[in-house]
Amino acid sequence: MPVLIPRSVDELVDIFQEHPTAKLLAGGTDYMVEVNLHGRKPETMISLRQVKELSEWSVRSTQRSITIGAGLPYADMEHGEIARLVPALAQAARTVGSPQIRAAGTLGGNLGTCSPAGDSLPVLAALNATIHVIGPDGNRDVEFSDFMIGVKKNSLRSAEFVHSVSMPIVDGWQGYAKVGTRNAMVISTASACLVRDSDEGIVSIALGSVGPTVIRCHGAENWLMKTMSLRAGSTLDPVVAQEFGQRVAQESRPIDDHRSTAEYRRHAVGVLAQRLLLRSFS
Repeated sequence: MPVLIPRSVDELVDIFQEHPTAKLLAGGTDYMVEVNLHGRKPETMISLRQVKELSEWSVRSTQRSITIGAGLPYADMEHGEIARLVPALAQAARTVGSPQIRAAGTLGGNLGTCSPAGDSLPVLAALNATIHVIGPDGNRDVEFSDFMIGVKKNSLRSAEFVHSVSMPIVDGWQGYAKVGTRNAMVISTASACLVRDSDEGIVSIALGSVGPTVIRCHGAENWLMKTMSLRAGSTLDPVVAQEFGQRVAQESRPIDDHRSTAEYRRHAVGVLAQRLLLRSFS
């Protein structure tokens, strides 16, 4: 099995166009499990580790946004400036596997695999992230809501790859939480990310592991924004938080599988949503 190693984005575009069925490999934390345990045998692999541009990140102060390269490891998001600007992403990054996994795993890997259990994906959904894609026909931007289209399915076209992800820097509170069978090194049974923009008075919440894709709970969001003020200085009635959690749970679409039951998952995301909302006012 040949492994091709581009050293620039332009070289990657050319190689991927020449080998459109090749598998892209950054950290390999997901795909190598398929190779080692499930007998996947790709004809060609393209290693992304030498494409330094994919591991860069930047802040646009004038646009109040941050752009993170698809190849930046989760370990680099756990602390420092990224964690200060996007705390929910840092919280999600800290829940990804072991330190070794976090040193290898990337946003691009989560987006390429598009598993509903991907820890970073509810954060990207709640923040209305934009996915920057490059391919043989040039560059294009895809809203996260249009990117993840099914269980482990995305809207990438032939020979396209994720270059980076942009998300707004929000004034307010944001948080991520998940439930699993143990406290660490676990695939989520249910997860949620809540973002409360106290300047604009809006809220967004996205759920993982409780549907074929990450789910934005627009119904619960709209109900909450009509029910109360979410701006700085407002207070939250615990009864409203409980109702919000119940409405979030109603929008989930979980299934029974070997990790959990649909009933438990629905209950769990309701509790997570309620707790996250309460924390945003504490």
